[in-house]
Amino acid sequence: MIYNKSNFKLNKASHFLKIGVLLLVTGCSTAPSKWENINDEGTFLVYRRQSLIGEESYSITSTKDSILVKSLQGENERGRITGVEAELHLDMNLEPSYYLNRRLTDKDTIVNLEVKKTTEGVSVFEKNRDFVEAKNQGFFPVHSNIPAGIEMMLYHYYFKKGGKGSLPILPRGEVSMNFIKKDTAQIKGENVILDRYVVEGINWGGRTIWVDQSQNLVALVKANTQIREYIKKGYEEAKPLFVQGNVEEQMAALSKYTTDLKGTQAEVKALVGGNLVDGLSDVTQEDMTLIITDGRISKIGKRSEVAIPEGAEVIDVAGKTLIPGLWDMHAHSNQVQWAPAYLAGGVTTIRDNGNELEFATSFRDAVAKDGALGPDILLAGMTDGAGIQGNGVVRARTEQEAKEVANMYFSNGYKQIKIYSSVSEDLTKVLAEEGHKRGMTITGHVPNAIGNARGAIEAGMDMLSHRSRILTVLFPGQDVKELGSNYILKNDISQDQIDEATAFLLDHKTVLDVTIALDVARAMPKGDVLESIEPFSDRMAYELFEGKRFRSGLSPARAKDAKADYIKAMGILGQFHKAGVPIVAGTDNIVPVFGLYLEIETYQKYGDMSPLEALKTATIIPAKAMGLDKETGTLEVGKEGDIAILDKNPLENISNIRTVEAVVTNGNYYKSNPLWEAADFKPNK
Repeated sequence: MIYNKSNFKLNKASHFLKIGVLLLVTGCSTAPSKWENINDEGTFLVYRRQSLIGEESYSITSTKDSILVKSLQGENERGRITGVEAELHLDMNLEPSYYLNRRLTDKDTIVNLEVKKTTEGVSVFEKNRDFVEAKNQGFFPVHSNIPAGIEMMLYHYYFKKGGKGSLPILPRGEVSMNFIKKDTAQIKGENVILDRYVVEGINWGGRTIWVDQSQNLVALVKANTQIREYIKKGYEEAKPLFVQGNVEEQMAALSKYTTDLKGTQAEVKALVGGNLVDGLSDVTQEDMTLIITDGRISKIGKRSEVAIPEGAEVIDVAGKTLIPGLWDMHAHSNQVQWAPAYLAGGVTTIRDNGNELEFATSFRDAVAKDGALGPDILLAGMTDGAGIQGNGVVRARTEQEAKEVANMYFSNGYKQIKIYSSVSEDLTKVLAEEGHKRGMTITGHVPNAIGNARGAIEAGMDMLSHRSRILTVLFPGQDVKELGSNYILKNDISQDQIDEATAFLLDHKTVLDVTIALDVARAMPKGDVLESIEPFSDRMAYELFEGKRFRSGLSPARAKDAKADYIKAMGILGQFHKAGVPIVAGTDNIVPVFGLYLEIETYQKYGDMSPLEALKTATIIPAKAMGLDKETGTLEVGKEGDIAILDKNPLENISNIRTVEAVVTNGNYYKSNPLWEAADFKPNK
């Protein structure tokens, strides 16, 4: 398989792209003061969730007065073959004058970012945005998907500028580097000293990088809602060091959040004068007092009837509405910035639905065992099958591997095994059997080899993700690929079909994680801003804008069909819900934190749910699905004090779910604005 445009070749034996012909660079082997007559090249290996998915080759060449850096990255990520081509022009002082980054596919070439000096200043073009002019006061072109070869030159530039403070970048923001420590990597039996830094301003929450003693980039680990590792070829045997180093830096960041934001917390808290939505009925109880003792609700009653214990911290919530803390049942919390962000949004429990084991277990344990700031974290362990379309490093390709996967996740305290798309039908059954033996439930995608929700459920899956695969339950014997896009819109679906599918789901006690907000965002027309569907989207950390807020959109005709498809689908899902099929709210990170509000709002808007019913999809229904309904999910005496405090009542208008002002979780009280600020989200529009 060959891409003429970029000289890509798919090496099926090694499952990643080999890149040829174009002159490219690896690290610069000379000192920063000796950039003349450079002609170096090399390669970085690209990993996603520790699974090798591609390579980036890059080169650096110089003339007497200029430096040219070129980079070409090829990936086969779950069967999606793409590339990124970039070039950077610098003068001999490493000042940039031109940068171009293009995404390459078999169908198109798309400019992601172009920055160039002009006589007036600097011209900036960004994908899905208009050209803008900026003043030239010194800058470096940086975006969240900056190639490693270009990023290497950023660090040389930073060190040349003194290696302290922050540097302005375009199209937005600034970058800073913080030296952490020296690490020793074992490379081919030799000790190699590397300097570890945490870099902030490129991706949300920072990235961990390592440079050699000549200040050349050797490795980096970043997130921006999914973890990727870039490791210079020759250093791959040190991958565990880099993975663990990033975990250490993430936990250090979480520790700082906890110190800065948690403060001294009283063992007894009295929330006085608020209106209470207990999550059980649609009646709002007014002027109530709720007492929390050692993290649990010890008393609920009218303010005039509840005595406040001596020594309690009294929190005036008059005029506010107290609701059960929210759940996100489709999280991918790959960095600790989710901790303050989720709490700021009133989310007190998440199910992490696929993550790197080293980071996920450390994050969970820091909150659960060490009292770190954050929501309660329940883990579903990502598992995929053989082949290039597989996702992540954990694979079940044989019966023995399936048993080992189940045991690994169980021994690490996971609540679920998550089946991904490439697991075979036979091994889906093995994973389900082995998980069930250990008291774990099975969730995830309908595997491609099964193709229909009924087959996945019959193979032992307890929960299913994503409505496009879930609703194949309406078409027994038909494959999701055979049904095609917008298949709900394109087919006449009888009430008998819906009733029969409902009975099947109820009989198997299947839980549905439909991630409808994902469909809503994907159906946006080209040119629309994300705020048109989720009004708080512009409050995200700026490093997330290009991947989350700036969207390509669809043509008017395609957008119209896609919207009609998900609206019709929600009508069917609403019928499932009315019949008692559990539906839980989950975001799949479509709009960090705010996507949960969009999910809940869409359930009411198109699923014929009342505000209370929509609210329950993010409170008691997920709590029950995870076997924790006796502990949390409603505001009742004896349950954990998981509470979101809102300025307005969501039972009056479900959109009021966005008015979170404070949160209580694990016995701790936090105001939302400082949490939003800590997570780099603007606290006010």
